[in-house]
Amino acid sequence: MSRKKLIVILGLTASGKTELSIKLAKKFNSEIVSADSRQVYKGMDLGTGKITKKEMENIPHYLLDIVSPKKRFSVVQYQKLALGTIEKIFKKGKVPFLVGGSPFYLYSIIENWLFPKLKPDMKLREKLEKKTAKELFEMLKKLDKERAKTIEKENKRRLVRAIEIAKKLGKVPPLEKNPKFNCLLIGIKKSKKELNHLIKMRLKKRFEQGMIEEVKKLLQEGVNWKRLEEFGLEYRWIARYLQNKISREKMIKNLQKDIEKFSKRQMTWFKKDKKINWIKNYKEAEKLIKNFLR
Repeated sequence: MSRKKLIVILGLTASGKTELSIKLAKKFNSEIVSADSRQVYKGMDLGTGKITKKEMENIPHYLLDIVSPKKRFSVVQYQKLALGTIEKIFKKGKVPFLVGGSPFYLYSIIENWLFPKLKPDMKLREKLEKKTAKELFEMLKKLDKERAKTIEKENKRRLVRAIEIAKKLGKVPPLEKNPKFNCLLIGIKKSKKELNHLIKMRLKKRFEQGMIEEVKKLLQEGVNWKRLEEFGLEYRWIARYLQNKISREKMIKNLQKDIEKFSKRQMTWFKKDKKINWIKNYKEAEKLIKNFLR
């Protein structure tokens, strides 16, 4: 039996995935499933670049605002929900679009990874939680050099989980693939200079729209400093600024640098996949989809 067709629109942060996906979804009568590890959280809108109701232009979007930022949410939970949602869209006779920039979330669906079923070791986790991200990264490097190359150095939660798996299994095993769908992968191509400019402009706009106020609101709602640090990027640097650890200028400068580094890590992931069709404009994407859906 031939596999169902899934269209994936991916790319680096600030590259224009949202805008492109809306235009294409209108053209092909599609519905959108988000693949973003932070947009799943409620109340984290400006800091994650979440699409607004108005921007959706009546295109149904899924897996946005589904969990409280005070709660833990894993890629395993995401995978289960996303696969179920994609099947529901197929049942409506529509073509689902998977849209996002979180490689881990995207590939959990594209390759339908089979995750190692390991029970959490709470004692070990408690011990590891006391360490800094830098210390955890050094530990992982000694345990599993390969996994250390692709992990987010500042993401304590992922570092802790990777160390836990590496300690139990000797190393973090390559995830088994069990593809469910026939996927068309479309990536948005931007030069480094262009992308860095887009990041700068988008940051400026988000600060004007009230990104600092958003972080203050999360604090009022009980999201603590430690948790904000874990979310990284915007939330980490604004949290440090609000605690008077750094100046506003330094926060903006460090944040710009960190987002640029983050986009570099995204590219490291995406570069490995030769199946990605890198496009420069809407017309190229439209043509690819038309041919794919024939």
